[in-house]
Amino acid sequence: MTGSTATTPASPERSQGVAAGLAIACKVEARMQTFNQTIAQLKRHYGAPAAPPANGPFELLIWENACYLLPDERRLEVFESIRKQVGLNAAAIDAAPDKVLLPLAKRGGMRPETRVFRWREIARVTLQQYAGDLDSILKLPYAQAKKALKQFPTIGDPGAEKILLLCGITSGLPLESNGLRVLARLGWGRLQKNYGATYRSVQTAIEEELPASAARLKDAHLLLRLHGKEVCKDTAPLCHQCPLANDCEYARNTAASFRRGNL
Repeated sequence: MTGSTATTPASPERSQGVAAGLAIACKVEARMQTFNQTIAQLKRHYGAPAAPPANGPFELLIWENACYLLPDERRLEVFESIRKQVGLNAAAIDAAPDKVLLPLAKRGGMRPETRVFRWREIARVTLQQYAGDLDSILKLPYAQAKKALKQFPTIGDPGAEKILLLCGITSGLPLESNGLRVLARLGWGRLQKNYGATYRSVQTAIEEELPASAARLKDAHLLLRLHGKEVCKDTAPLCHQCPLANDCEYARNTAASFRRGNL
């Protein structure tokens, strides 16, 4: 009797894993540029990115809460008005009367009373828990500093990570919606209906390519955000103006749809 080797059919789980691996491999092959090359190309296009005019975690918290759903120019206006008319420190904001804070908050968009409450809450926590010196959290281990920031209004994981990055401390690349969209369209990760799932997908895809330097990660964060706001917009992206279009999966698909008459 001749010996024969039985072939065991692959399990559904293994087949799905292989398929996922092949899909990732295809995306990597289609993506011609590395992460660092992509950021370098954006820097050549836009120049050195401008960081928010806020120094330290306290000012960055006020910056984040300066306005809602308004352009950065309005955020800057509100922020600088607080600096000039009140003072960008916890004691000054805590002591300021509503008749001073409320007109400033109204320049920041809807629900100004809520905005004033948030400014006061940022000041109160800073005074009560950190003796007015929120810079002290920058001496803590990263996880503790992040936890400290998350107790402030509107600050979740990405917001806390972004503030720490802008203060020169990081353990990765925090992304807001614009930067996340840019990377997903370029083929890092996958755009999904669930924002959290998209975020995790992109973070997993880029983690092996990230630079170690906080300064380079800060530039990457700012450039990706700028590109998402100016060109790679959520609706009606300007692919014909995009310096990354030749290496962009989304731009290629959009162009193909246009040629087929679907757009």
